[in-house]
Amino acid sequence: MRNLKIAIAGLGRIGRIHLGNLCQMKGVEIVAAMDPMEEGRQYAKNKNVPCIVSTYKEMLETTHIDAVIICSPTDTHADYVEMAAKAGINAFCEKPLDLSLERVVEVLEVVAQSNVKLMLGFNRRFDKEFKKVKELVQNGAVGQPHLVKITSRDPGAPPISYIEKSGGLFLDMTIHDFDVARFVVDKEVEEVYAKGAVLIDKAIGEAGDIDTAIVTLTYTDGTMAVIDNSRQASYGYDQRVEVFGSNGMVQSNNNFMDSHKLYNEKGIHAALPLHFFLERYKEAYRIEIQDFISSLGSDSDVPVNGNDGLESLKIGLAAIKSLEENRPVKLAEIC
Repeated sequence: MRNLKIAIAGLGRIGRIHLGNLCQMKGVEIVAAMDPMEEGRQYAKNKNVPCIVSTYKEMLETTHIDAVIICSPTDTHADYVEMAAKAGINAFCEKPLDLSLERVVEVLEVVAQSNVKLMLGFNRRFDKEFKKVKELVQNGAVGQPHLVKITSRDPGAPPISYIEKSGGLFLDMTIHDFDVARFVVDKEVEEVYAKGAVLIDKAIGEAGDIDTAIVTLTYTDGTMAVIDNSRQASYGYDQRVEVFGSNGMVQSNNNFMDSHKLYNEKGIHAALPLHFFLERYKEAYRIEIQDFISSLGSDSDVPVNGNDGLESLKIGLAAIKSLEENRPVKLAEIC
């Protein structure tokens, strides 16, 4: 069986992680890379990628590609996926596919018509802690789920220049939590109620965003979820999830720099959580891209499809509407 020929678009932080992981995998051949910045192209050169270009179109036309890994800025995702689909090329795309619901639907129709595979990069599904929670819930360990609690707090806010283009907290940060909320209990969300504030940096508010939020989700069966977000946790990257049910509760906690505990007259002291997402989800990034490659090799379904991205986007748009109108919003209103 021949190697799958893989290209990568965008060599920022995430693109470099994916390229590094792909270079360690059997059955794949990195045939091309593109990045408009010289720094990104030099990184690909250092990884011995044979074809390195500065535009996506040139990359697709230069050599045969079985699949493309899209890690470029959000505003390019929809166009890049659509171009790949029309060329008969499978795609893995970092979230979100687009900030416009209409554009996402349009691209997913092109993907379906082109009969190619599309996987969205919701990497937290591949984290061993979150996967264990889902496995126990699926196996009935907590009985019937009643409440889901998700905490997601970053160690520091991104640059204002990023916030201005990201779609805001609900679409660049909480969208991962919306996906986890669907994933761990395998249920669909019916209603969203969001509250938010600017408590960390007034410049974030001036850019039209919030930095602190609580979102309540109601699933179609009446089960509820609560998500709390902050752009800045002084103690590091805080990532926890809990499912409470009729027969018990399952929790996953943070991963820490090490497991030591110091006991003295001042109390009990331990290491801080891993600093940020690159460290916390390092292994999850490897597993998700491996699962994408495996789905291509076995012609099986991808583990995170375009509809998963669409549903999370709908929840995010409902959260924005809820915050603006100070009321619960049904997902049926988002169309």
